[in-house]
Amino acid sequence: MNGATLALLLMAQSTLAVAPFETAGEAEDFLATAQVIDLERFETKGVTHPRRADLSDGSRTVRAVFKTIDEYQPRKRLADSQVVFQFRDSYKHEIAAWKLDRLLGLGLVPPCVERRIGRDTGSLCLWIEGTITEWQRSQELDLAPPHARDWNDRMQTIRLFSQLIADQDYRNASNLLVDEQFRIYKVDSSRAFRMDVELRDEDGLTRFSEQAVAALRRLDPNVVASEMRPWLSKGQIKGLLARRDLIVELADRRIAERGATAVLYP
Repeated sequence: MNGATLALLLMAQSTLAVAPFETAGEAEDFLATAQVIDLERFETKGVTHPRRADLSDGSRTVRAVFKTIDEYQPRKRLADSQVVFQFRDSYKHEIAAWKLDRLLGLGLVPPCVERRIGRDTGSLCLWIEGTITEWQRSQELDLAPPHARDWNDRMQTIRLFSQLIADQDYRNASNLLVDEQFRIYKVDSSRAFRMDVELRDEDGLTRFSEQAVAALRRLDPNVVASEMRPWLSKGQIKGLLARRDLIVELADRRIAERGATAVLYP
């Protein structure tokens, strides 16, 4: 059995299929209104203790991730001994990541809404079926993507988005999901949206999606504020827009230095 066959077998283990939502709005409506028929803990490396929900509208059953954490500490020492100031870990960031991804048209983040289940209010995000984590792909299975250039380009867009949202867990490979076609999804952004007005790793951004750069250029600050205000503070929105400007400036600088064909990809 080769690596690719093994990956397909592992990815086919899910018992439910993702419903074929035709639009993002349809997915959001389903998450907001479908009946919760089961809610349970599941095995995860995450420290926010999310729960898996089974949702049904009578004709289809879909899984989702329910997260309720909403923590703020002026100073926090993490498990790796790193000290973080103005630490925030919030389910609201999951919704903000989805809203921003939708504004940019990247298709990296699963649909996500705020919902009250029982006595708890949190984020309810679509479960991506038929996937393994990037950590499993690279470390446990050592599977090489069939098209290295395409894979590297997609990873560049993931890195761009992770730096745009100032994700505290920027290098956590367990927060990336990979499907059988080697598409990549960004999940678990509850520790993102720090107020930083600088990029975490400018050297890590060497190539840029033409679509992503164009979307960043036309991103209207007023629209961003309107979409993000329920989920982010004014300081977080200010930091987000500052990082947007830095990423666009960096892309322009790379193009001036190396040429558009070497820097941009479709």
